[in-house]
Amino acid sequence: MGANSPDLGNLALSKVVEVGIASQLDVVEEIDVDLRTDPGNLIQGKVNSIEISGKGLVVKQDLRMETIQINTDSVSIDPLRALLGSIELTQPTDAEARIVLTEIDINRALNSDYIRTKFHGLQMEMDGQPVTIDIQSANLDLPGENKFVIASTFSMRESNETKNFTATAAPEIHEDGNRISLEILAAEGQGLTLKLVTVIFEQLTNLLDLRNFDIPGMTLKLHKLEAQAGKLVIHAHSQIEKLPTM
Repeated sequence: MGANSPDLGNLALSKVVEVGIASQLDVVEEIDVDLRTDPGNLIQGKVNSIEISGKGLVVKQDLRMETIQINTDSVSIDPLRALLGSIELTQPTDAEARIVLTEIDINRALNSDYIRTKFHGLQMEMDGQPVTIDIQSANLDLPGENKFVIASTFSMRESNETKNFTATAAPEIHEDGNRISLEILAAEGQGLTLKLVTVIFEQLTNLLDLRNFDIPGMTLKLHKLEAQAGKLVIHAHSQIEKLPTM
């Protein structure tokens, strides 16, 4: 393969983007960028497509993405910068993204110190009396059929009692396209109140806000959600204004 091989050029530019993306993330297990073009198009500032795939990425809120896949259409870039080994978009480009979150990783984030601080000292009423609630644990089960099941243990400070409840909800796409909302289908347990269930579900939907998965220069808008057995699959439209580079 010659020194001027277009494959080597594509590989070099792909590596620049890989390193740039990795530098913006808290944790990266694997990241791969496949930039496809040819010398003629590159001179004109055109890239046929870019495919970004990653595994074990953490952007915010300690929430790990099992996998992420982003595929662009054609991309317009600054040809001079490309010849110098850098990528600069001359106009935003659209892409499609697919993110997979596992039940295990969602629960790890849901029980992180950051979220747990929001579960303590909750003021509400039970049986007409004001009480202070500390949620000890919240566990998400993804049984499939587009359902979320939350099992939680909580304590009441005034009586020092510990109680449990379980709630089932169906996820829906929120109108802003950034996050999901949850329709409560059923709930049962001791000392159960709508506010208690709502508090946990609010933190879960905040955790799954797509803005937590934005890589600098890339924004996501949710258009399809699949709650499958053991995992949550997010399909989103992405607009890329800038590709991270070192």
